[in-house]
Amino acid sequence: MKNIRIGTAVITIGMAFAIPSCTGPTATDPIPRYDARTFFETTAITGASFSHDEERILISTDATGVFNAYSQPFDGGLPHQLTRSESEAIFAISWFPNDDRFLYTADQGGNELNHLYVHENDGSVRDLTPGDQSKAMFGGWSGDRDSFWVLTNERDPRFFDLYRYQTDGYERELVMRNEEGWMLGGVSRDGRWVALTKPRTNADSDIYMWDAQTPDNAPVHITPHEGNVQHSSVTFSPDSTRFYYATDGRGEFRQVWSYDLETQAHAAVVEADWDVVFLSFSETGRYRVTGINQDARTLVTILETETGKELQIPGLPPGNISRVGFSRSESRMAFYLSSDASPPNLHVLEVDDLQARQLTDSLNPVIAAEHLVESEVVRYQSYDGLEIPALLYKPKSASGSRPVPALVWVHGGPGGQSRKGYSPTLQHLVNHGYAVLAVNNRGSSGYGKTFYHMDDRKHGDVDLKDCVWARRFLESLEWVDSSRVGIIGGSYGGYMVAAALAFEPDVFDVGINIFGVTNWLRTLKSIPPWWEAQKESLYAEMGDPAIDEERLQAISPLFHASNIAKPLLVVQGANDPRVLQVESDELVEAVRNTGVPVEYVLFPDEGHGFRKKANRIVASNAYVEFLDLHLGAEPPAQ
Repeated sequence: MKNIRIGTAVITIGMAFAIPSCTGPTATDPIPRYDARTFFETTAITGASFSHDEERILISTDATGVFNAYSQPFDGGLPHQLTRSESEAIFAISWFPNDDRFLYTADQGGNELNHLYVHENDGSVRDLTPGDQSKAMFGGWSGDRDSFWVLTNERDPRFFDLYRYQTDGYERELVMRNEEGWMLGGVSRDGRWVALTKPRTNADSDIYMWDAQTPDNAPVHITPHEGNVQHSSVTFSPDSTRFYYATDGRGEFRQVWSYDLETQAHAAVVEADWDVVFLSFSETGRYRVTGINQDARTLVTILETETGKELQIPGLPPGNISRVGFSRSESRMAFYLSSDASPPNLHVLEVDDLQARQLTDSLNPVIAAEHLVESEVVRYQSYDGLEIPALLYKPKSASGSRPVPALVWVHGGPGGQSRKGYSPTLQHLVNHGYAVLAVNNRGSSGYGKTFYHMDDRKHGDVDLKDCVWARRFLESLEWVDSSRVGIIGGSYGGYMVAAALAFEPDVFDVGINIFGVTNWLRTLKSIPPWWEAQKESLYAEMGDPAIDEERLQAISPLFHASNIAKPLLVVQGANDPRVLQVESDELVEAVRNTGVPVEYVLFPDEGHGFRKKANRIVASNAYVEFLDLHLGAEPPAQ
């Protein structure tokens, strides 16, 4: 990177520095090279809560550089900024049912200790969940909208209790004291039923139903089964008569089933040859929205429940639909549409005429859409013949006569998935001449439970081999320069980067570790207290540090850092509660002591994932500058 002495510098970023504008096309490359700022000036947008008059939609955007809440007129026009945070990311949750108050959540510098706030009609803000070490989550509105549910771990940092807050005055009552480590899965709109999940391992979990009308009675187990079966809560029906849950007990993929709360009868609702990832209802249940994870894409279906007729929205360009939400009258709908080459944009429609309108245009107008790259879903064989799915991004300048360097991109997790959709980081890399293969190595979600569990307690081994064989796949492509291939990833993907450089030191030419685990013993011992209910599941996948110390040390790159021989970039947030800063500090020091080029970017105001736009720009520029130095994006002279 510019102005950095390789192997000695640690950079602590407090604010963004000036970044040059994009360079123009060259004689050999007609596609302009855009800098990171240009890509990240694309506005990130989330949220879709209708106001009580159904004329506005509550959203959050990072248009100012930090996420804030905005009111977007349904009929179009510019959004109105409602909050003005200059430091903490604010994520809007919901308008209040009968006025212009709204709920939002925010943590402190990325520490994940989110509180729940009310933005009052007069612009003042009230913290509903105070406490220096407490974490809180919104649990939904009651059916009559006179109250809402809140989960908070203020009593015991390990477990979340359930409270009911009054809409007027915010008086609250404790509904359920969580002493057993339940994961709360939702409350019926009438307030009677509470769904509780009990994880046993990462392959087995159960759902219980607690009746708030008989609070002294124990929760009832509603998913008895034999063997390993995963169950998870989905939602309650709007009339509070049925509960919907996901299960992989009837095949390879997650299906959605219903449970009749009166008769206790179970029935299949949505089945597919892919995972059903969400199901929701409009206010009265007139419409049902279903999402299916179809080969790293989201296929959304909207059904009119009474007729079974599918709601078809004409004229939409190809892409993923997400965050579908109806107004309370069910006459209006909001949703987002995105693709690899188009960031999420908010769309709305009047249900009666089904004419969708796009309200936002979040792509930076400096960028020509045709200069962005759509990924291709590919599959390659790994060391044992297993087919590994992946997304392949080919730079527009790449050809057999102009081969380009390439990167293996590893997602987070364990158990995450690289999916189609706009990523300014990926587009920045590809725009600067780096091919990217985003691998879904064994252990990734979305390809069935057998595939998902293939890496259990085999991390740093079989999953790493899948990444090694990803390089072999890239080398088979005539437009890839087989002599210049690196590996990059964040969180679990960052671990895979460090593992690749430590355990397969000759395979990759460079590595970029973005807040990756380097010492599994420490990480598993220091998980945040609010992960207590999921701890056994994590241990089932990774190992228990109390009894698996030898194996966990063997797969931890920190203890094998002397093997690392290729240039390394490490990027970390100082407030990360999942992967502590010390993980990156120690790896950098160990590699530096061997004389291998290593660079370190540390953000003092970020946690696990970077929310401030200025920091994301710095990080993305750091990736490209590091790669330009050690791989070089320009093809060799012909």
